[in-house]
Amino acid sequence: MPALTHEQQTQLMAAAKASIRHAYMPYSNYSVGAAVLTSDGQIFSGINIENAAYPAGTCAERVALGNAISQGHTQFNAIAVFSPKGEISPCGICRQFISEFGPDIQILFHWQGQLQQVAIKELLPFSFSKTQLNA
Repeated sequence: MPALTHEQQTQLMAAAKASIRHAYMPYSNYSVGAAVLTSDGQIFSGINIENAAYPAGTCAERVALGNAISQGHTQFNAIAVFSPKGEISPCGICRQFISEFGPDIQILFHWQGQLQQVAIKELLPFSFSKTQLNA
């Protein structure tokens, strides 16, 4: 999958950033927004949703993908993750979840003061997939 254009990066990161106003984080006070770009150019956003039973919370990346999937989309080019707290990248569960939809999905996030663009296969090499289920 080719690198995103600067315009696509800016638009996707802006959507992730804008979504944080709806984040539900009464326990950690750590808001996260995400936005996913479908293969047909649509953008769906998501936010982190915490729960008093901490494992029941949901990360922004999975909410954004869930929003897109619930509208019939399963082909994705990229996902951006943003937190006003600073550096952030998808957690392990989200990396696995993203990889379900293809190894070349581009992940945008801020790290060490730079906007990073990395394919999910680089963040999660040797991911578990339907290939292993069909073995």
